[in-house]
Amino acid sequence: MSDLALHNYLPRVPDAALQEYIEWCVLEQAKAAECNFTPDISKLDNLPPEDYVPKLVEQFMKVKPDPIKAGLVAAIAGKEADKHALSGLAIAADFVSLYVKYLIPKEGSTKEQAEEILTKVSQDQCDKLTEIAKKHGVAL
Repeated sequence: MSDLALHNYLPRVPDAALQEYIEWCVLEQAKAAECNFTPDISKLDNLPPEDYVPKLVEQFMKVKPDPIKAGLVAAIAGKEADKHALSGLAIAADFVSLYVKYLIPKEGSTKEQAEEILTKVSQDQCDKLTEIAKKHGVAL
């Protein structure tokens, strides 16, 4: 699965798995972008995935280590996610994946270095989605 195809697999993954994947993106993978996010659990407790995910993403989007870069990245990720025309939690997972992916490159003074970093981040996302989906009985 390549990063270009990740959005093709998201609709096949159950909501519980998408929730787990999004949590991984915002709690673990985002650390590489210096987004040390700690959610307010009191606002998330006992919510079903369709309510939990939007509230988690809303909290995460308030964490901006570099507000200008975060704003630009959010616009780019949103535009790209819109093109994928997903619905439900799959669109949230797509947006978060793209947002975190584009926030991460801190190094990379050349286009090739930046592309290498983006490729690694994409591969990590694909691997994690595949692992989570498998745990939920879905083969990608």
